[in-house]
Amino acid sequence: MNFAPGNLSSFHSDVLQQTQLGQLCGQQQLFRDRYEVLRMLGRGGFGVTFLARDVGLPGEPLCVIKQLCPKVTDASALENAQTRFEREAKILGKLGSHSQIPRLLDYFVADGEFYLVQEYVRGSTVARLVRRSGCFSEEWVKNFLREMLVLLQYVHKQQVIHRDIKPQNIIRCQDDGRLVLIDFGAVKELMAQAGETSMKAPTTHFIGTVGFAPPEQFSLRPVFASDIYALGITCLYLLTGKAPLDFDSDRHTGELLWQNSVPVSEPFAKVLSKMLKISLSDRYQSVGSILRVLDQDSPQDSLATCLLTRYQPAPEAAARKNDYTSQNHHSPAAKAAIAIRDWKYRMQARQQQRQKDKINNLLSENNSQ
Repeated sequence: MNFAPGNLSSFHSDVLQQTQLGQLCGQQQLFRDRYEVLRMLGRGGFGVTFLARDVGLPGEPLCVIKQLCPKVTDASALENAQTRFEREAKILGKLGSHSQIPRLLDYFVADGEFYLVQEYVRGSTVARLVRRSGCFSEEWVKNFLREMLVLLQYVHKQQVIHRDIKPQNIIRCQDDGRLVLIDFGAVKELMAQAGETSMKAPTTHFIGTVGFAPPEQFSLRPVFASDIYALGITCLYLLTGKAPLDFDSDRHTGELLWQNSVPVSEPFAKVLSKMLKISLSDRYQSVGSILRVLDQDSPQDSLATCLLTRYQPAPEAAARKNDYTSQNHHSPAAKAAIAIRDWKYRMQARQQQRQKDKINNLLSENNSQ
């Protein structure tokens, strides 16, 4: 949601008045002599986000500045918060090397406030896409899930749990269609490693979104499978347009009763059901295990379906745009089908060219007689 000065509720007006970035919105004065603050993008429980222009770089590119609110006044607590902030900022910097995670451009502490400056991703959240165009088909959601799983696999390999996956935090990039995962303000480096006998004091703050976060996250014990649960709930939203709290739940197990609301194939329903298990022991433990199931799901049928799809050669520029998705997010069966379709198209093109040359030669001979 974009908030422009002059069209604000009293709540958002207060936010603008009470933050330094808010006071600079729409003004000529630059923040840190570099950033022209344009407007507020949104507000969450841990900070406020603004759209800005970096006038210190060629082309003055847009960027996002997130002002974090530590809500501490004690000097030692503030020092601990700063240490934690710098640690998490370094994690963000490492994650940002992936094309589907916004790059961290800068981070700093000023007047007791913490700031992150990140790449601005032009596009719409998948939540907004559903509100604008309605629910998505099973095939679209399966492709969405496969792409997000590959991204989440990368995040988890960095020993990071996102903890707030939801439709509002996934952007479909306007430029090339890739999915981008945002809002890593909740990221935590996995502190408990194999063989460790000591644990640091756990956080006392729940981080996540009610309905998307599984029970263990409310107990302040998130694991990698917690992100899997949230991604499964996100898929339900894309299929139905319904928020998780709109579904009834089993009074004994706590699991959502969604099956009658989502007309999907039995194999995909089984995948979603296992992603959404309340019990950790029953849920998928890694994204790799889900990808294997998706790739093994009737490969012969998938290949046949792909081969029946009409080939539509894309312009060279569009092919370059979609190269990342096509090479990295298709199942082996789909990749084989794409290769076969490409071969068939090239053969057809050659035959058509030979026929055209033959006709031209005949016409030339007739004209010469």
